[in-house]
Amino acid sequence: MTKFSRPNLGDIARRLAFGTALSTGLLMMGLTQAQAAKTALNLGMSVEPTGLDPTIAAPVAIGQVTWQNIFEGLVAIDESGKIVPQLAKSWEISPDGLTYTFKLQSGVKFHDGQTFDSTTAKFTLDRARGADSVNPQKRFFATIVSIDTPDAETLVLHLSSPTGSLLYWLGWPSSVMVGPKSSANDKTTPVGTGPFKFSVWAKGDHVDLMKNPDYWNKSVDVKLEKVTFRFISDPQAEAAALKAGDVDAFPEFAAPELMNSFEGDARLTTKIGNTELKVVAGMNNTRKPFDDKRVRQALMMALDRKTIIEGAWSGLGTAIGSHYTPNDPGYKDLTGTLPYDAAKARALLAEAGYPNGFTFTIKTPQMAYAPRSAQVMQAMFADIGVTMNIDPTEFPAKWVQDVFTGRNYDMTIVAHAEPMDIDIYSRDPYYFNYKNSAFNELIKKIQLTADVSEQNKLYGEAQSILAEDVPALFLFVMPKLGVWDKKLRGLWENEPIPSNVLTNVSWEG
Repeated sequence: MTKFSRPNLGDIARRLAFGTALSTGLLMMGLTQAQAAKTALNLGMSVEPTGLDPTIAAPVAIGQVTWQNIFEGLVAIDESGKIVPQLAKSWEISPDGLTYTFKLQSGVKFHDGQTFDSTTAKFTLDRARGADSVNPQKRFFATIVSIDTPDAETLVLHLSSPTGSLLYWLGWPSSVMVGPKSSANDKTTPVGTGPFKFSVWAKGDHVDLMKNPDYWNKSVDVKLEKVTFRFISDPQAEAAALKAGDVDAFPEFAAPELMNSFEGDARLTTKIGNTELKVVAGMNNTRKPFDDKRVRQALMMALDRKTIIEGAWSGLGTAIGSHYTPNDPGYKDLTGTLPYDAAKARALLAEAGYPNGFTFTIKTPQMAYAPRSAQVMQAMFADIGVTMNIDPTEFPAKWVQDVFTGRNYDMTIVAHAEPMDIDIYSRDPYYFNYKNSAFNELIKKIQLTADVSEQNKLYGEAQSILAEDVPALFLFVMPKLGVWDKKLRGLWENEPIPSNVLTNVSWEG
């Protein structure tokens, strides 16, 4: 007969308690590990890039995916707007400003195994400055007359004249280093030296990047393993994707009127930072009546910038009186040069021979700020007897064809994203068709000096010329509106250059 001992209820209780505690502890440990191991990021963008090589095309969305993620430059621009070493660890500039000697990092490989050295850097710069170059900023490299590579880690640039902004320009997306064997295909399958490698591009939907396990810069601890850039153009859909958790972040949220909808959200936070996005209504300065400065001045005085900012961007913006932002060195507030005054605007029009106004057309790209601004401007122009018809124009293809390349337009409106790009008014040709020899001379002088205080003085003079001459109607600087998960760390709150730098982005454990 088998004997059964009576169960000890105390032992059973203790075992159950221990088992529960162990299971709970393991569960909590699993959750903690899962949280700590979160290494994927879904990041939203309003505009899909037209390609993935920033050295052959201008749209800023290209750099917002690739700059500092896939591609790197000799130097970089950090979040504060400062020039910092990157593939060049140091440099020296000769006293006459005509020779730049860079010491390069060693042991750097492209994602496909190509070696980065001085010959690669020379290839990149020769490609950017060559006769066949399609680099959108080819002018950056115009003063480079020859390049020497005395050894693998030394690059020497010889210039035809001092170029005070050269180092800064070398930090731009258009100046990133590319591989000789891969550059021809970078538009669709980019290969760089950066902390992330290109994985896949599902056109119309997303681009995936994966962590580069062989990244050369061992001082950087890259936390993210995978990043997906999701392209969502509709502002309502952007907000819905954020609230549903389909995207973790929208560093450039395109609907200022919806920013308040995230208040009180347990998961999301909002950020308002600064940018270089200058919203201007450019005019065709060789087409009547815009070839008359008095007409351009009258149109500027017909506009109440504060009302435009309210109507276009929910009051989130800073009025500007020239093509310059308050973030930039040498900034002058010139909004008082031609302030809002409808009566004076009508008088100027009459003086210019248009007492009954005139009619023209503005081509507006589909980005939200453009049609919204145009609608407010339309009402203000009507108040001085000017009729403005609004022609929605698809961006970038149709806008580039009609305005940027064809220069077949009266007026347009676009946010110029390039930092410190006041020199565009000295480019010939450029879509404004603006010519001013005094302004051009100032821009040349800025490059001929490395003295920061002198540069700032000259920048101030250049701003004053534009504020008075009005080749474009200077409206406002857009803020950087960010919405992202509260547990995300390392996204840039300010934007000295259009970008989504992911090197130091991580999830809070």
